[in-house]
Amino acid sequence: MAERIATCCCDNLRVSCAGEPFRVSMCHCLACQRRTGAPFGVQWWFQREQLTITGSSTAYVRAVANGNQVTYQFCPRCGSTVYWELKDRPGAVAVALGMFADPSLPSPRVSVWERRQHPWTAHVVECQMEHIA
Repeated sequence: MAERIATCCCDNLRVSCAGEPFRVSMCHCLACQRRTGAPFGVQWWFQREQLTITGSSTAYVRAVANGNQVTYQFCPRCGSTVYWELKDRPGAVAVALGMFADPSLPSPRVSVWERRQHPWTAHVVECQMEHIA
């Protein structure tokens, strides 16, 4: 069974992930753009029992468009958002792909909130999705 470790920039907050994620997705919503400082966020989704979380974190809770609630966990020292959970998906945890710092990881299989997608990224995402198919 594969084990991958996601860490914040200062290595204070760590998530050890056992096994494979059940979903790998990219999100173009404005919240992900603001959270990452990039045109989209990419996350690996795991079941909570696959994860071992160590170090301290600070929670930021916000409401999402559909009335759901997301709780982001970020490092109180360096500010990196490492993982988050949705209230309506109990037991599921998203881990930010960049926290693994491994360019060999598989690409996303799902893309959401394309209506907020930056037009210049459309070709990149289309090529990525064609490559997957």
